[in-house]
Amino acid sequence: MCAFCEIIDSADGAHATGTVVLADEVAVAFLDRSPLFPGHTLVVPRRHAITLTDLAVDEVGPFFERVHRLAAAIPAAVGAQGSFVANNNIVSQSVAHLHVHVVPRTKGDGLRGFFWPRQKYSVGEDDLIAQRIRDAVEALHPR
Repeated sequence: MCAFCEIIDSADGAHATGTVVLADEVAVAFLDRSPLFPGHTLVVPRRHAITLTDLAVDEVGPFFERVHRLAAAIPAAVGAQGSFVANNNIVSQSVAHLHVHVVPRTKGDGLRGFFWPRQKYSVGEDDLIAQRIRDAVEALHPR
């Protein structure tokens, strides 16, 4: 059983962890054990899914409704100005269970955009990449 499935199971039991901030039929959310800032929360679906694309289409909306709810609640709860919401699929995914980070943010908190260096497209490369993505989307979901 994965570490997040164990947390989900404990959220339902008599020994529920004090770090669980939301638990319902769709998702469980709990404080990250190594937060970027106090209030950094992980939202996980109850059903074990490794990546976002492993969720069924009809599960995505309800799951992200919980993410939405926490993105609204956490800044107010910890006195932050906003939040950073992020999800990794496979690469940089420390636990093989879908999880979305909701991180409270305040101007000047020290985080700089994304956590990796940015780069620029070469001339015309952006158009080529955009077309490849449009083609891939169309292949997955034809109109």
